[in-house]
Amino acid sequence: MVGKVLGIKDLEQFSSRRSSVYVDPECDKFFELPLFIAASSNDITTKCQCFQFSPGKEPALRSYTEIQQLLQQGKKRDVKNILRENSWPINSPIRSQLWPMLCGQHQTKEHMLDGFYWEMVHQVFGTTELSEKPIMLPAFVDATHCLPYHLTSTGRAVADRIVNVLGYDCPDITYSPVLYPITSILLHFMSEEEAYVCLAGLVGSKEKVFINQTKLQHEVTWKTVMQIAKKHTKSATSYFQRICPGLKLERVFMDWCWWILAGLPFQHLVRIMDCYFHEGIKVLYRVALVILNLFHKECQSNNEWSPDNIKNDIGNALIKFCKKIPVSPAKLLHAAFSIRGLSTQYISRIFIKTEMLLKSRSVLTSGSKQLIKSRSSDNLPTSQSQVNIQMMSHTLTIREKLHSESCRNLLFTLWSWLPVRITMYQPVLLYTTEEHGCSLTTFYVRVEQHEPTLLMIKTCNNEVFGAYCSSRWFERNVKDDKGQRQAYFGTGETFLFSLYPERAKYPWVGIEGDKDLGHSSELFMAADSKMITIGGGEGQAIWMDENIRFGKTDSCKTFNNPPLCPSGDFEIRVLEVYGFVGI
Repeated sequence: MVGKVLGIKDLEQFSSRRSSVYVDPECDKFFELPLFIAASSNDITTKCQCFQFSPGKEPALRSYTEIQQLLQQGKKRDVKNILRENSWPINSPIRSQLWPMLCGQHQTKEHMLDGFYWEMVHQVFGTTELSEKPIMLPAFVDATHCLPYHLTSTGRAVADRIVNVLGYDCPDITYSPVLYPITSILLHFMSEEEAYVCLAGLVGSKEKVFINQTKLQHEVTWKTVMQIAKKHTKSATSYFQRICPGLKLERVFMDWCWWILAGLPFQHLVRIMDCYFHEGIKVLYRVALVILNLFHKECQSNNEWSPDNIKNDIGNALIKFCKKIPVSPAKLLHAAFSIRGLSTQYISRIFIKTEMLLKSRSVLTSGSKQLIKSRSSDNLPTSQSQVNIQMMSHTLTIREKLHSESCRNLLFTLWSWLPVRITMYQPVLLYTTEEHGCSLTTFYVRVEQHEPTLLMIKTCNNEVFGAYCSSRWFERNVKDDKGQRQAYFGTGETFLFSLYPERAKYPWVGIEGDKDLGHSSELFMAADSKMITIGGGEGQAIWMDENIRFGKTDSCKTFNNPPLCPSGDFEIRVLEVYGFVGI
């Protein structure tokens, strides 16, 4: 169905250009008028001024059925190209089917059955009737950016309700300022229930990132955009830094998403969403870079954006510029997708490196390795998971006489060091020598297909240390082009840690800069039928024998760590390996 886009007499001429209109009768009781149309006919011009059509013959556009068939055939690249190239009119009925289908491909929740949303509404509010009283929004919503995009008061109440239900169903969301604006956009083209299902798909996506859900994710994202901009819009970023020598670029890039969501005209937003719902947040990255370049050019040729006029508030000037951006949606997207060297893999590397650097700096003070409160403490294991781990774990207890609070503190310390996206999932014990025996073969059977894993060792001297291993242990069997098994595998997300008697994290040395540190700095993980190794280069950070009984620890170049226990050699009392549910 198509959402309540048009259909009142004052807009008959505009409405007649639509190919078809499908109105969900069940939604009429919520929306007496189209969602983005003002209640008063006097406001119609103001509310609809952004929707303009060029006269003449419209280009041939691909249909929903064609795109649906391509998705069913797994031809996602073809779908990507179609979405980028087809500029459907803003009032095209295709989006009422297209957007739910695009968002639905990311859905991971098995329980999202018909009627689920309304059951949740009744559970949260006690009724499915829309209250006339204002609804208190969840804490993760940024009240200053609840952008309604011309929704009526009823439409805004529906958006409030959707966001509340999503917060109830997804308690791991602790900070997500863009969630409300995206909800408002969705409601232009679909029913309340469909909008909720779309959002659930975006929030729950595992393959791609769409919506940040914690403060740390939010911070890592804008810093990633800043790092990419320094390389791909070097002239623009240098110009802004030069005209405002006292300005920190961080202040500008912190609001990067609002250049798009709060600045761009609605028809630009809708076309961006066509691509965003399929490709993810990287679409917004690209658009932000184009905005920077366009603004830079305007600053050099238009007195309105002269240095004297913008130097005191470049961030606000950027949003004002976007409101009257001098290019069409098609040209904006064409420029965005013409940027070279901005692959998903490249963006992911910058994101991971930024996240690792941010977390290492927030967890450890310079030089002293003293623990401070982590920025990701808003994502902790559920209380039930904490109980389960404390009951199962023989490494976190250190000594049986320690209070459970000590176990909990160690768990929280370790949790604060994990990559932020991993903290969205709950830990599960995959292997322990206490229950599954001391055999490397059993270790591989129970662990090798899981990614990532957390190895925790408790020695007979009660030292506790381990490693976060970013890749599957099965990769020890992967062969190169010559048919030979690779000696080392893993990524720069891998890190070492010590929990007792000292608490310290030892991240990959590569996060400290772009300098090429050589092959020895990338010896993350190695394994065969006789041993397991983590870290290398002039020593092995952790080495264990095939019986998981004896091991040794040295300094190594990959992590620049000291030996994780004073003696260097150790006897294993307990080895535990944790995975994460749902990854």
